[in-house]
Amino acid sequence: MTEAVELETDVLILGAGPVGLTLHLALAARGIRSHLIERRPMSALQADPRVLALSHGARQLLEQIDSWPARAATAIENIHISQRGGFGRTVLDKAEYGLPALGYVVRYREVVAALARHLSAGALFAEAEGVATQVTPQGVQLTLRQGEVSQTLRGTLLVHAEGTPGDDPEVSVRDYGQQAVICEVTPEQPHAQRAWERFTPDGPLALLPLGDEFSVVFTLPPAKAAAVLALDDAAFICALEAQFGRRLRFSRPSRRNSFPLALRMRRTLARGNEVWVGNAAQTLHPVSGQGFNLGLRDAWQLAETLLSHGLTAAALQRYAAARQCDRQGGALFTDAVVRTFSTDFVPIKWARGLGLYALDLFPPARHFVAKRMIWGGRGW
Repeated sequence: MTEAVELETDVLILGAGPVGLTLHLALAARGIRSHLIERRPMSALQADPRVLALSHGARQLLEQIDSWPARAATAIENIHISQRGGFGRTVLDKAEYGLPALGYVVRYREVVAALARHLSAGALFAEAEGVATQVTPQGVQLTLRQGEVSQTLRGTLLVHAEGTPGDDPEVSVRDYGQQAVICEVTPEQPHAQRAWERFTPDGPLALLPLGDEFSVVFTLPPAKAAAVLALDDAAFICALEAQFGRRLRFSRPSRRNSFPLALRMRRTLARGNEVWVGNAAQTLHPVSGQGFNLGLRDAWQLAETLLSHGLTAAALQRYAAARQCDRQGGALFTDAVVRTFSTDFVPIKWARGLGLYALDLFPPARHFVAKRMIWGGRGW
């Protein structure tokens, strides 16, 4: 096996998804050297079928590193929130906040491409088949194997940004017993930049404007999700319209994919010279689109903390403490929404309706929810 030249840097980032890429560019803008290590080929990242809901706050962060995918983003101008089979509804509208949009819908691959355009030569080590990690109080060493080549990278700090963790005693898990079936459909009438969040006893159903289409997040118990995935296009459209309540009509569904839903929270964000960000730190239910936006704020605040307090373990602890309000608030918000709205128990159904009705009539409460969705903890 050939031994490559060793490389020295400040920060080593495991994971070159959007959060890892954002962190790398945010560090570079502050004069801090970093390198990205990705086990997958970049072609796999660019083929990811997911669609991301980005808040206006996320746009503001990405614009600061010249990585906002403006041409690929579809604006969400208002959000209609309701429950199937019950009264009460509320509408959030951009006009109340003086913003060009409440949020945006962008394909995962478009966000990756916008960020990757600014990578300097040699900043990314993709398709690392084996990664051996050694962390000491003096620094971090990664040994990578890429085919017949072995390479040693040394840095001061190690950032874990590789996405949803596997079995780890540091990670608490709440399984929602739900699957998200995702696809795209064509609406019969133009969507007019409106997003829909429709709560049902099976779980939330979201319709997000994407170009001329809707991106669908269809939440169901596992058995129902498997049955829906097995339907042909016409039967799938019938199932979707029935779940939504037949207020809208759709056609031409794309290929369907699914993934399980759970709340995963890492108890310790920083340990010695290591820190966890994005889905490696917390994975939320997709309701209200909080998870990815939270990950971007992780990356941004970590870069700011390292600039202000240096590349030290103490700086990582300071970062971890500073992130608790935003991440715990995001987790509590999404978890409460899912658990409150995923039931058909009549008293709770009535309480939900009253709550939606109150949001519609009482602007301060509505603004609290909207600002949580747009800016996270900063909106409070």
